[in-house]
Amino acid sequence: MSESRVRYEYDASGLATITWADAAHGNAFNFDSGPALVDAALRARADRARVILLRAEGRFFSVGGDLGAMAAAEDPSAALLELAEVGNRFVTELVRSDAIVVSAVQGVAAGIGAPFAAAADIVIAAETAGFNLAYAKVGLSVDGGASQLVHTLGLHRVLRMALLAETLSAQEAYAAGLVARVVPADELDAAVSAVVEQLLGGSAPSLAANKHLVRAAAEAAPEAAGRREAESISRLVAGPDGREGVAAFLEKRAPKFS
Repeated sequence: MSESRVRYEYDASGLATITWADAAHGNAFNFDSGPALVDAALRARADRARVILLRAEGRFFSVGGDLGAMAAAEDPSAALLELAEVGNRFVTELVRSDAIVVSAVQGVAAGIGAPFAAAADIVIAAETAGFNLAYAKVGLSVDGGASQLVHTLGLHRVLRMALLAETLSAQEAYAAGLVARVVPADELDAAVSAVVEQLLGGSAPSLAANKHLVRAAAEAAPEAAGRREAESISRLVAGPDGREGVAAFLEKRAPKFS
């Protein structure tokens, strides 16, 4: 695991903490952080964690995919397909885990960062948090299981996020049912600790059963949704609009789509 990008900690209480620790780059998702996140989720499973806490350091929960790294790849389409599948595996590990997953969202979760945060069973957000699917701005399509947000937020809310790049504020996410609690930024750690403590004090088999039963009733298979998204975004990045969108983002200018 890349310790500079992702930290994994486990304690005897049954809590596994996965910290996205690349604040200098906005916790961007790339070929360093992606496999490290998957590795951390696998370690939590091996440790038989009862609760997984997903958190991030710095201003952003995540700025999303590292477009610079993708653009620099010899074959951007193949690279993006591979990276999207890594993201799909991370989300699937969280969803399929017997552990109850809690995400602490202190800032904006953009791009693939949004479905990563939302893959948790319980999302606690600071007032400074937000959720944004800005793929259309760079000529790409959603990934990381973002299409499954429809189950929580509703069809047209997700369409607005995907098509108009609307940012869902923490309070809006709470009203929509995505976020369990919204607290001032300086109270986030305490609020998360209280939820984690309650979960650790519960019956692990009961909590796991409830998680799987409710998710089975509400969700399509995350593997299938993730695969469709990975194939779409990798196809688009190789097209003229995808190339223009990524280039415009890196050059800090408005894209000129065909």
